[in-house]
Amino acid sequence: MNGTEGNNFYIPLSNRTGLVRSPFEYPQYYLAEPWQFKLLAVYMFFLICLGLPINGLTLICTAQHKKLRQPLNFILVNLAVAGAIMVCFGFTVTFYTAINGYFALGPTGCAVEGFMATLGGQIALWSLVVLAIERYIVVCKPMGSFKFSTNHALTGIGFTWVMALSCAAPPLVGWSRYIPEGMQCSCGPDYYTLNPEYNNESYVIYMFVCHFIFPVTVIFFTYGRLVCTVKAAAAQQQDSASTQKAEREVTKMVILMVLGFLVAWTPYATVAAWIFFNRGAAFSAQFMAVPAFFSKSSSIFNPIIYVLLNKQVIIYQNCRNVKTYPYPISSTLSITKKWQVHKNVLSETLFFTVPELHDDHSFLWKEPSW
Repeated sequence: MNGTEGNNFYIPLSNRTGLVRSPFEYPQYYLAEPWQFKLLAVYMFFLICLGLPINGLTLICTAQHKKLRQPLNFILVNLAVAGAIMVCFGFTVTFYTAINGYFALGPTGCAVEGFMATLGGQIALWSLVVLAIERYIVVCKPMGSFKFSTNHALTGIGFTWVMALSCAAPPLVGWSRYIPEGMQCSCGPDYYTLNPEYNNESYVIYMFVCHFIFPVTVIFFTYGRLVCTVKAAAAQQQDSASTQKAEREVTKMVILMVLGFLVAWTPYATVAAWIFFNRGAAFSAQFMAVPAFFSKSSSIFNPIIYVLLNKQVIIYQNCRNVKTYPYPISSTLSITKKWQVHKNVLSETLFFTVPELHDDHSFLWKEPSW
């Protein structure tokens, strides 16, 4: 056995060394040099300083300006809420524990931090899934003509919270558990042990299939179909340079969004799966710590990709400018420049938003009803 299991913790170091101590009571400097813990604290402080204003900007602008409170924007607000949860209840705790060199808040604090961090991460993950489905429905029209309403938006948000809770809550009630991971400064589900008391094995399989493989499949399918639809529309309007440019922008933005998702979650899921299927294998604390903390960066680049890369946000510069701009920030409708293409209007957009698509694959811009 290359690790040591204790009361609500697992240390990736054999107790034969005589060095292992509880991560709730003693600094874990035998796992990593003190400067590495300080570096981790600096990294978390960096994420806090960026994540709080970036996600807060979305929430404040939406709260202050009625024109932004459109159903198609609700999921972006939900994404910002998820990021704020991760920053406020996860990053701040990890910053404090990294400064101390161990999880100084005890097992109860570990369970709370693990739950909140998992909840925020899962809300963000499922928000990206809902956003992908929303765009697929509006653009590709698999259900024919579809009017996106407030009820649809709220249903999507409710779905993200239900799915997030279905992942984050079980370890609190006995199906798996939250324990310190990596350098023992943050907490996550127990991938490390086969403790039959907690049924870890079934929980990890459930989480890997339902909360990683399934979301990845949905995102790849919906965005793949969407790119094909936009390319088909652009192919029918080959004489329009603006159409071709918009098609390239859409494709580029889809690639960026999919890569953002994979970069955030694939390393963590891969390492967790390797540890789970190779129990007893030797690995360092840093081996799990790096992908775990890298996944936390999603609270930064998710809002950057999905909100701040919107040319409208760049044009706004600050919330006061929103009042002067006639179009809402929308997850499926956004106009920053307009051209006449045949008898329709096509939008050029950096943020991946596309106008409504006719049955004949031509684009149509609808003026906002307000």
